Amino acid sequence: MSKQPLLQIKNLTTSFRIGDEHYAAVDNVSLDVNENEVVAIVGESGCGKSALALSIMQLHPMERTKMEGEILFNGKNLVGLSVSEINKIRGKDMGMIFQDPLTALNPLMRVGEQIEEAMKNHLNLTSTEMKKRAIELLDKVGIPNPQRTYMQYPHELSGGMRQRVVIAIAISCEPKFLIADEPTTALDVTIQAQILDLMRDLQSQMKTGIVLITHDLGVVAEMADKVAVMYAGEIVEFADVYTLFNNPLHPYTRSLFNSIPSASKASDRLHVIQGIVPSLKNLPRTGCRFASRIPWIASSEHEEHPTMHEVGKNHWVRCTCYENFHFPKDAEELKHDIS
Repeated sequence: MSKQPLLQIKNLTTSFRIGDEHYAAVDNVSLDVNENEVVAIVGESGCGKSALALSIMQLHPMERTKMEGEILFNGKNLVGLSVSEINKIRGKDMGMIFQDPLTALNPLMRVGEQIEEAMKNHLNLTSTEMKKRAIELLDKVGIPNPQRTYMQYPHELSGGMRQRVVIAIAISCEPKFLIADEPTTALDVTIQAQILDLMRDLQSQMKTGIVLITHDLGVVAEMADKVAVMYAGEIVEFADVYTLFNNPLHPYTRSLFNSIPSASKASDRLHVIQGIVPSLKNLPRTGCRFASRIPWIASSEHEEHPTMHEVGKNHWVRCTCYENFHFPKDAEELKHDIS
């Protein structure tokens, strides 16, 4: 009998109220994450990656959010749990590394107090034991003088140091599942590499299942076991990292790869994906959501109600438009909008 995934997302739809209507930012998403596995979720800003992450953690303001479907963590559905019930899980068994450490950290609290906060709620430790563990965590995430940093405020630290503190908070109770939302954004490449090495070490030590939210395909190649490509609230392609990088199929995935500068391809111009991700209110709810950004592909190539097709072992692609997709051969074809 196969082992149950650590996290199972089944037909999850997260909608936000705008005026009197609800609009889905995460639309019918299904995804599994196993223990000791990194699943990367990639896509442009506005594709629904962070909305999905905050849905898993149950951090959306519930008064204007509607969630349908299931988020099963160790077999327990998180959707519909009370605040007190989710608080017993969040921070202890599930942790999150937030995108911006400066806003994630309380500017009025010392670093040590913030690391101890989660421990107070979930671990039965004395104040002396908590301080000792906080300092050990700061050392574990690679901070050179943990005793000094324990007493400092966030504004006294560099961006890389703050990100390490956020990671220390996220792993303070040794969670079985971790979400890393753009953990290396706004950090220079040297610090980025250090943070990624740190996350990999922590994963191997703690056997944690990780969802990595990013738009950086270089980070994906280095960190991920499996990759889900999101566009306009939907997963449009899913595969293991080797398959996706060697054989990307969906037009959006191929466009993302084609937008990356390459030293091996001599070209004066980078490929630019035409158009932008539509806003929630203007999102097409029928047909292929990427169709308007590849107007040189005939409408007959798209499904009216796109579904996920298994095109190889554990390789799934949404809509049949991938079968005849090509990049525009010339400027005239790019201008030609086939309705």
